[in-house]
Amino acid sequence: MALEFRVLGTLEVTSDGGRLSLPSTRHQRVVAALLLAPNSVVPLSKLVEAVWSDEPPATAVKQVQNCVSVLRERLGGQVILTDGPGYRIAVGEDQLDLLRFHRGLSDARRLAAEGRLADAVREARAGLGLWRGSVLDGLCISVLTNRVTLLNEQRLGAIEQCVDWQLELGEHRDVAAELMELVAEHPLREKLHAQLMLALNRGGRQADALKVFHDLRTRLVDELGIDPGSEVLQLHERILAGEPQVPRTVPRPPAAEAGAGTEAPVAGLRDDRLDLAVRELASAISRQWTVEVEMRSLHRPEPVPLRWSSTGRQVAAVASAVLGDGPDGARPDRLSLSGGLGDVVGQFRQLPTRQLVVLGEPGAGKSVLAILLTLGLLAEPLPAEPIPVLLPLASWNPHREHLHRWLARRLVEEYPALANRSAYGRDAATRLVLEGRVVPVLDGLDETPPALHAAAIDALDQAVAGGRPLVVTCRSTEYELAVNQAGSMLARAAVVEIEPVEVDDAIAFLTARRRLGETRWQPVVDHLRRNPAGVLAQALRTPLMVDLARTAYAHPCSNPADLCDTTRFPDRGTIEGHLLDAYLPAVYRQTPAPPAQGDRPTAARSYDPDQAERWLTFLAQHTHRLPAGDLAWWQLDKAVPRLVSSVYLGLPAAVLFAVAGWLAGGPVIGMIYGLSFAAAGCVSHAFGRRSGPLRVEFRIRGTTMRFLRRCAVGVVIAVSLGLGWSLSVGVVILLAVVFGLAVGAHVWVGTPVDARLVSSPASVLRNDRVAAMSFALSLLVSLGLFYGMAFAFTRETRFIGVLNGRFDLALVLAGGLASALLGRFLMRNMGSVAYGLAGAVVGGLVFPRATNPTTAIAVGIVFGLAVGLTVCLARAWGAAVLNRVWLASRGHTPLRLMRFLDDAHRRGVLRQVGAVYQFRHLRLEERLTVRASQDHERSPRRRAGVREGAGPSVRTPDRVPDVAATEQRRNMSVTRRS
Repeated sequence: MALEFRVLGTLEVTSDGGRLSLPSTRHQRVVAALLLAPNSVVPLSKLVEAVWSDEPPATAVKQVQNCVSVLRERLGGQVILTDGPGYRIAVGEDQLDLLRFHRGLSDARRLAAEGRLADAVREARAGLGLWRGSVLDGLCISVLTNRVTLLNEQRLGAIEQCVDWQLELGEHRDVAAELMELVAEHPLREKLHAQLMLALNRGGRQADALKVFHDLRTRLVDELGIDPGSEVLQLHERILAGEPQVPRTVPRPPAAEAGAGTEAPVAGLRDDRLDLAVRELASAISRQWTVEVEMRSLHRPEPVPLRWSSTGRQVAAVASAVLGDGPDGARPDRLSLSGGLGDVVGQFRQLPTRQLVVLGEPGAGKSVLAILLTLGLLAEPLPAEPIPVLLPLASWNPHREHLHRWLARRLVEEYPALANRSAYGRDAATRLVLEGRVVPVLDGLDETPPALHAAAIDALDQAVAGGRPLVVTCRSTEYELAVNQAGSMLARAAVVEIEPVEVDDAIAFLTARRRLGETRWQPVVDHLRRNPAGVLAQALRTPLMVDLARTAYAHPCSNPADLCDTTRFPDRGTIEGHLLDAYLPAVYRQTPAPPAQGDRPTAARSYDPDQAERWLTFLAQHTHRLPAGDLAWWQLDKAVPRLVSSVYLGLPAAVLFAVAGWLAGGPVIGMIYGLSFAAAGCVSHAFGRRSGPLRVEFRIRGTTMRFLRRCAVGVVIAVSLGLGWSLSVGVVILLAVVFGLAVGAHVWVGTPVDARLVSSPASVLRNDRVAAMSFALSLLVSLGLFYGMAFAFTRETRFIGVLNGRFDLALVLAGGLASALLGRFLMRNMGSVAYGLAGAVVGGLVFPRATNPTTAIAVGIVFGLAVGLTVCLARAWGAAVLNRVWLASRGHTPLRLMRFLDDAHRRGVLRQVGAVYQFRHLRLEERLTVRASQDHERSPRRRAGVREGAGPSVRTPDRVPDVAATEQRRNMSVTRRS
């Protein structure tokens, strides 16, 4: 019988033209879940969720299996197939309206790209005619909500794109009526309004077009508190100027077709600013990862030969789901991909959906492949091809953040200029993601917490279900475990696995840089050829270990033949441990690191290998405790006990407040000032939330209106304070000028404007230092001046005096409110409460005003310095300075930590990922962490005696000696003593 399925509206199944009824709602839910992932495996667990949205019964799996049995009787035995961890419904394009819709839309886009707009409109309208309502109308399945929403959004996107073409064909009167209905159904959808404005204006109805704009603007302001986007505003201006005709829309690239649910540019409104963002972002990414390739010495002369092929693990979708049907309608039954580093770009582009998962064991070269894939796609871009963006995945929590939102946030963090509205438009990063202008290359799924692996895979599959391109890397075992446990997988992605390094390739890499006549590596070569399955050959099966071997024995005085000693190295683990242990002594040999781009000439930096290893061991333990594993300078406070850091961050400003109070009112007042702000500072730093670093640059041009608005806020604050402390009109005017300038000047520290500038740890540090100093200086001047003026010129008006006139409850309110606002700015809610209480206490104190100007000036200066220091230490940069000093005093890190981290990056120990560092080799981080923990458990007393205060994580007496130095000391053992 000829079956047909319809999901674009109510769920319908027909057989030979007659409607086929399904036994119950439960059976309908199973069919619906399968049809929304046609020809793809739907895990049994997801079918259970589809049938029971709340708590499934204990027999849920059995009941679903029974449903499938009944459906097979109704539909035929070859429609619903058992496949791996779930079921797959086998349907052709002509059997499912959803597939026919996608085919028609794809054909329409192809015709539009060829310039055949009339034919494109006809194809698109035929596909849209298949819709009878919302997807699965009347059947509410919570687990399918995201998929249903996406498909409904694709319909709207297809309508909008078809209207674009019709507008370009001059059919503005034909589409106006349809657009009016759609605008009524979607009153906040800006693109539909823009299209309606364009159609009405071109039809000679300018007044109606302007009314559409004003209705939209009123609705957005009333309901969301925002103005229309830049595209709508530009169109409005063109209509007012009588210039609605602008260049035609450039057709969307085929790679972005899968994102049909996203908003494409309105006809005649292609945002050139977003195109500029794409070009400059591509330039920034290319420079960023080219530098990283140079740092990793991947071209000295070539990286370790790396081969990959389709995985044999049961973690991939069937070939037909990945490749689609062939030209003759036949479905491929096998997916066979293979190649080397030079083939990955071509093979990736040949995948219909451009979705790829790269698996490999630790150190197999997954990150290197991701970097080279990114650079390869950028080196020879295809027309209108999305640009690859390589990001580590460790910081993503799929339970808390949608992938697209996380991607947009990370784009702004890595390339902060994308947040600049004037340069690239509103929400440029979000639009880049939603419009399919970027290809996420996500490195290290295994670096997310193990409990999130299955959820992450499922969330990734949902986010790219429409066919968006994606690349993910993960350790093989972790990925297989997550897929097998939960049944989730990327339903349309090709899964490849990096193969072990061949013996000949390892030999070629190890000997590639030997000098003429050098024979140090010959014993290793001979041993590997005689024992291709031996312990050493097994250890050198990953690019990481091959690279570590060449690095550890790079010095001419070292002897690689040690690796052939089966007595010292009886198994693979001991060889790998030896190479990991020998790596740091080798790279910290007394040779200068290479310069970084833009470096000023300085003396060569060198570090004692023992000391460098101790510092890196502490940092490895620190990053190992963090969820994302990032080495960020603003997170150093997590390496210090909270009580300790709160004391040294909260007390310095309190001392200055105490001095100001002493000078103003005597020792008792000084003690009250000091204790109040000491308690506020310590509590805020212990329990408050400090803001992260700001990515800013100093800019005055184009800030006039924002400066005036901020200036007005400062004037209001000054007048309120002046009236509260009964200051004269002249003094209030002076304060208003100073406060207005101080608050208004903040707008000059704005978002960067050049997307070609990539965040780096040093640049973010400089940016936040500028922000911290500017905020501190403005508040130092304004509040210091106010306090001095109040102390000198107050009329000593008393409002609600208590305690024999020594305390005024009205001033309590004024001082508490002002301090609470400052605390909120510094440390969020906890800062608002703590500093609000402190301000209430000191603000209500009543004492005589200054007897001479000198005292008032001195008090104002000291109070201003106290406020400035409070602000500075509440910023990421200020806190990091004291954190760094504390850690250096304990011997955990060097005092000039950023210089040390930059040097470690140049030596290849760390890698730079935007504003943070990470250990280049996760195996090295794990080795340092585990070894330090073992040392701590084994000999705490000896460790404490060797280096007082160094902490439990540092090892000193039995570190691995330099391999070269070992040879120079007559072959002393280079192994780490246990």
